[in-house]
Amino acid sequence: MIAYPDTSFLCALYRRQDNSPAAAAHFADMKEPLHVSTLLLYEFRQGMRFQAWLHRQNPAKGFPQTDADQALADLQSDLDSGAVVLAAAQWPDVLSRAELLSRRHTKTGGHRGVDILHVATALHLDATELLTFDKKQRRLARAAILEVRP
Repeated sequence: MIAYPDTSFLCALYRRQDNSPAAAAHFADMKEPLHVSTLLLYEFRQGMRFQAWLHRQNPAKGFPQTDADQALADLQSDLDSGAVVLAAAQWPDVLSRAELLSRRHTKTGGHRGVDILHVATALHLDATELLTFDKKQRRLARAAILEVRP
């Protein structure tokens, strides 16, 4: 069984927030590694860097560089240990699936492009679960016949 996360799940897993206990519990119970794509890794890493930059501009926003560095190091440690694995995606197929999802669901659900790409990637990888805390993305994943957790 393949579980594919979105960025909300990775952020909860690697940076302390309200959903962190649920993300950590689900990750600990997984029998197989967590599958990620290059797109997901980029989005997560960019998000950590951006939040640290934002914090440097205004300490009331984002979070400190040390927090970003720790989240990135923890993710890399899980990649190195095999707890998280990089799944090879064929991007033309993912984009084709994303276009279909967009055509069918964005008009009524207002989905963001990257969220659609995450669901399309999960489908492409034959994932059985999409791991997300995003309400709109949960609805899209269910419409695409994916189980949604946690």
